[in-house]
Amino acid sequence: MAGRFHTISFLSDLGVVDEHVGVVHAVLRDLAPHVAVVDLTHHVPAYDVRAGSLALARAIGYVPSGVVLAAVDARPFDRPMVAIEVANGEGVLVGPDNGLLAPAVAMAGGAERAVLLTDADYHLSSPGGSFPVRDVLAPVAAHLCNGVDLAELGEPVEADVLLPGVVPLPRDAEGGGVQAEVLWIDQFGNCQLNVSTDDLATAWGAVPERVRVRFSDEVRSLVIATSFGDLGPGAPGLVVDASGLLCVALDRASAADELELSEGASVHVSRGGDDAPTVPVRLRAWSGPIPVRGLG
Repeated sequence: MAGRFHTISFLSDLGVVDEHVGVVHAVLRDLAPHVAVVDLTHHVPAYDVRAGSLALARAIGYVPSGVVLAAVDARPFDRPMVAIEVANGEGVLVGPDNGLLAPAVAMAGGAERAVLLTDADYHLSSPGGSFPVRDVLAPVAAHLCNGVDLAELGEPVEADVLLPGVVPLPRDAEGGGVQAEVLWIDQFGNCQLNVSTDDLATAWGAVPERVRVRFSDEVRSLVIATSFGDLGPGAPGLVVDASGLLCVALDRASAADELELSEGASVHVSRGGDDAPTVPVRLRAWSGPIPVRGLG
């Protein structure tokens, strides 16, 4: 079968310990054998829609044309399952209407058509309670790849009635600073902020070499660098990561551990910083494998 789409990009909070991801692969293989499935990640923390939406937003610019199957906190009866067409029909995102898809849809240029997945003819029957990723999202994704039009899958819905994303935006702070938040901490302990150098340039007219950063009860002077290697040993700084956002980082060490930062932590960024402490942190012993300069 030639099909309309040839790739399904799959993201979930299902993990890989149980059989769930494998079963979804089996459903897709059975209904659309011509399709390649790309596993973006299945290690989104359980029920963490915010983390899932951020992961999907980071990935969406790199996935090939096709269907994106995203399932985080995809429980029956909580919110309807939806399919959203983007990029002049080059892609369709399917998942729960819980805010998970919204940031990725926006980054793909916005919703063009959207439907609630209400037509049971395109679902699998369940021997017990419904398991939406297996019984609804997977078969719908396969049928889309086989050429079924979006309009056949359920009742149309206006995109503006779908739940918006849960990704916070930076905001202006008192005294001309920027109030930011730790969006994500990767496995290397790099703490991605919801701020880019463009945000700083917009706020201040130019990007300084060094800024004053306040988090918890600490104030630090942090250099803005383009690579982890530009940071001195034990010296925290702000690095422009692969998504174009600033992250609090240490070279070959966990900034999250050393600076006691967590996802959702508030971070205040302001101009100056020459008079703020720049004392290197004491690096704890690394108990795992030596990383390669973090995920930039």
